[in-house]
Amino acid sequence: MAPTVPLALGAGLLIPQSAASAEAAAPSAVTVRIDPSYQQQEFQGWGTSLVWFANATGGYPDPVRRRLVDMLFGKDGLDLNIARYNIGGGNAPDVRTNYMKAGATMPGFWKAPAGTTQKDRDWWNPNDPADWNWDADANQRWWVDQIKDKVTTWEAFSNSPPWFQTVSGYVSGGFDANTDQIRADRVDAFAAYLVRVTEELEKRHGITFDTIDPLNEPNTNYWGTQLGADGQPTGGRQEGAHAGPGLQQKVVLALDKALAGAKTDAAVSAMDETNPGIFTQNWNTYGAEARAAVDQLNVHTYGTGMRTSARDIAKGADRKLWMSEVEGTWGTGTDFTSMEPGLGIAGRMVDDMRELEPSAWVFWQPIEDAIPQAAAGKNWGSIHVPFNCTAADTLETCPIKTNSKFHTIRNFTHYIRPGDHFVKTDDPSTVAAVKASGSAATAVHVNSGTTARSVTLDLSRFGTITGKASVTPVVTSADGALVQGAPVRVTDRRATLTVPAKSVTTFLVSGVSGVAKDAALIQPGHVYRLQGTQSGKSLTPSDDGTGVVIRTTNAANPRQLWSVRQLTPGTGNRERFVLTSAATGKRLAVRDNAAVLENPDQAPGSAAQWILSTTGDGSWTFVNAATGRLLDVTGQSSADGTKVSTYTPTSAANQRWAVTDETALRTEPAKAFTVPGLRPELPNTVTPVLRDGARGALPVVWNLPSDRSWRKAGTVRVRGAATDALGRVVPAKAVVTVDTIASTLPGRAKTYVDGQPELPATVVGVGRHGGRTDLPVTWDPVTDRTFDAAGTVTLRGVAGIVGGGTADATARVQVTAPVATDIAPDPDVSVAATFTESGYSAEGLRNGDLSEKAWSNWKPGNTKNASDTITFTLPKARDLSRVVAHFYRDGSSASFPESLKVQVRAADSDLWSDASDPVPVGTEGTPVIDVPLTTGPVAEVRVVMTARQGGYLTMSEIEVYAKSPGVSADSAATSVEVAGVPVASFDPGTTDYQAVTGDPARAAVTATARDPYANVAVETIREHGRTRAVVTVTGEDGTRTTTYRITLVRR
Repeated sequence: MAPTVPLALGAGLLIPQSAASAEAAAPSAVTVRIDPSYQQQEFQGWGTSLVWFANATGGYPDPVRRRLVDMLFGKDGLDLNIARYNIGGGNAPDVRTNYMKAGATMPGFWKAPAGTTQKDRDWWNPNDPADWNWDADANQRWWVDQIKDKVTTWEAFSNSPPWFQTVSGYVSGGFDANTDQIRADRVDAFAAYLVRVTEELEKRHGITFDTIDPLNEPNTNYWGTQLGADGQPTGGRQEGAHAGPGLQQKVVLALDKALAGAKTDAAVSAMDETNPGIFTQNWNTYGAEARAAVDQLNVHTYGTGMRTSARDIAKGADRKLWMSEVEGTWGTGTDFTSMEPGLGIAGRMVDDMRELEPSAWVFWQPIEDAIPQAAAGKNWGSIHVPFNCTAADTLETCPIKTNSKFHTIRNFTHYIRPGDHFVKTDDPSTVAAVKASGSAATAVHVNSGTTARSVTLDLSRFGTITGKASVTPVVTSADGALVQGAPVRVTDRRATLTVPAKSVTTFLVSGVSGVAKDAALIQPGHVYRLQGTQSGKSLTPSDDGTGVVIRTTNAANPRQLWSVRQLTPGTGNRERFVLTSAATGKRLAVRDNAAVLENPDQAPGSAAQWILSTTGDGSWTFVNAATGRLLDVTGQSSADGTKVSTYTPTSAANQRWAVTDETALRTEPAKAFTVPGLRPELPNTVTPVLRDGARGALPVVWNLPSDRSWRKAGTVRVRGAATDALGRVVPAKAVVTVDTIASTLPGRAKTYVDGQPELPATVVGVGRHGGRTDLPVTWDPVTDRTFDAAGTVTLRGVAGIVGGGTADATARVQVTAPVATDIAPDPDVSVAATFTESGYSAEGLRNGDLSEKAWSNWKPGNTKNASDTITFTLPKARDLSRVVAHFYRDGSSASFPESLKVQVRAADSDLWSDASDPVPVGTEGTPVIDVPLTTGPVAEVRVVMTARQGGYLTMSEIEVYAKSPGVSADSAATSVEVAGVPVASFDPGTTDYQAVTGDPARAAVTATARDPYANVAVETIREHGRTRAVVTVTGEDGTRTTTYRITLVRR
């Protein structure tokens, strides 16, 4: 049966930015910087567990099962290259076989003597050939034979030991799902079982397993067996076995021991925990011997918190990390056309690759049983087929259907291949990888929003970009799958394309290679500030010089600067670095798990080596190479002087650091003004130019010329020497304008009717000889009625001139009807939450992405917060009109509050007041709650959310709308001047004039728009011996244009 979503479309789905229609609605925009200076480990590929679907379909009629093989492992299918073989445990012969999910009753490879029952648990001998059944699991093994030429990496895994090695005697779990289920006296036998099955599979099928994972989501309460009145099990519905961290270690060590003399070269992987949080909890309890036995770390992402902890654990342990299992359901009802399932899985893939940095990414099972999915209205898997088909069925009677996951997954799996390296991006909706050849790159962008999006790829961090470099889009949307667009040429190291709403787009980047010299964060000879993400304070040597603390950031304090030297030559995400105080010369190391400063008397050992990790969000963790512990602000404190030590990874903000290059490369030229005969006063500081731009201030000493340099109008250049915090000299220069102020240019400002504008603090003074400078101005008072009508209001004031003079000043204020503007993203607005789950941030609630999971208050355990509050603090009081809360559905969970209300605080009060009644929040779809407000000016606004019983909250965005000035359409001029003389009898409604002037060819034509924010352009046209000036005035909103034509006639 053909897939239900079309595989092809006509052209025009995605267009270059330059071709977009001027009338089209402006798309949202994002710039994505691809940074090959931070490369993940070589990617092993994409894969799946075989397990239930293989057990269910391996015996299907050839046309059906071969179609499924092609859809998973074929070039036109998902093109997977990794397979995980499930070594089944198997229940006793007398246990019913239909209480688990279809396909989940996995055969074991044991052979029980006739008459064996569930109570017989001590009969099996791994050394007795009669106790083995090598014909078992024929259906899953059929899949092995079909795909073995396509699979490059095999892993074996177990969900449960055979029934006779469990405590309950059932493979579906214990009677208490919180207690250990693997028999302590059968751990070695269980390891022998796994190794022997692995050896036999390799021999019989000609494959080689790289790893064996003996556990699956072990430290959870998922795996429990319930018995019916007849003594037969009624649940659970799949194989599973609880194992706490202590038992996990015994199993790992037993398997490692069993593999030591085995015929397979497979190594131990562990522990396939359900989420990174519990994975971290497990690993932190492992002893050194158990850790040494694990060759590869496996984790699932059914929970998404603490991905970065698992990432840093793998780096500290120097182990490969797999995301070894995940799937999920997105969208409402089983749906084979909606983009929601496809966007959901694509978002999960992006997040996993950015935050977890796995070497492989593996599905639970892309093929799901169509019958329970339809009954429950779910979208697990990307391919649905009934699991009850018979030998008589055909593709028509055993139909195969695909949802949009099948297509969006291929945006990843077809174009990012084994051998590639994922690299850093600064956009949470985009992943990127460089090809194994090093001469091309691939990016995948997920636009979950409801409008088109302009995506600019910033390729400036590549070392080489050829003249033929281009970006080719491959788009999946509701209109079609994997639709290839026309290539867009890379210009100025960038390419901009527009992607459709609710789409996943692969960008194929050709003609790029290498790494730019200035791309890497750490540059030789530079110094850096480490500023705590949680505290905002800087890492500083302690007063006694033996350790480190956080101190209030001070740009002039040399003790807050660090030299960072790279030890290993590469661009990988596991390179090692040494951190040395730039002020004291002492090296940062770890001794007895404490962060210490020590004299660099010898080459740095691993205790003084650090590995840097980032998701691309601008923050970094520092993993100690010897201990695997992270640089950590003690107690998550923000207090000045708090000790900084090390701790196991937690993904908390007190372990993340903004690493800022504080090396002054040069200084910005200073500007000054004086009048003839007056020695200028030059600034005491200049602005240094750093890698991220011009910021801060450095003290400077100027070498002023003699007084006679200031006697007449002109420009004088002065040299000086600036000094950075470490005492290093940076050249400086100043440009001094000498002139006599003759007039000032009008300033401008905006407001709305009955509002108050922010008037400019300065106006531009114009000298008699053309010199210009900013002059401080004092404005005349206004009344309550000054801005009570739309239009333009001219205010007057007095500007001060150096030396004691003054000049008249004016400002033209545009007054419009008020409009509602979302002020939440304004940089001067701050946002905070009463609680945030690690890995998320209240800051994400104002980035414009209405589809991401930006904020969460989830916490482990059964106790959830009864309420939480998001507060926005405004830089000045504003009139608010509404607040809009966009919630995020976390998988199938209705992670929304029961209700919310908006509260505000006036600028002259410390009290909060209700600005709305409690508003109920529904559970259908993804709620968006729009709360209208009628407040006066307020300084703070907050959204107070009351959780559902036992529930948690997730949000995408909060919009805070305030009254703001509008945008004018006025395109009229108020005057036109020729050689400084106003055109006589000028009327804004008359567009053609004739003006007499001395020299038409040289006369300067200027114009003043009636609206101070309109754009004025003047073009001089000379033809047939005549000179004509064309003045074009374009309204601020771009909707109106007025053209004035002035014919210039010689006097």
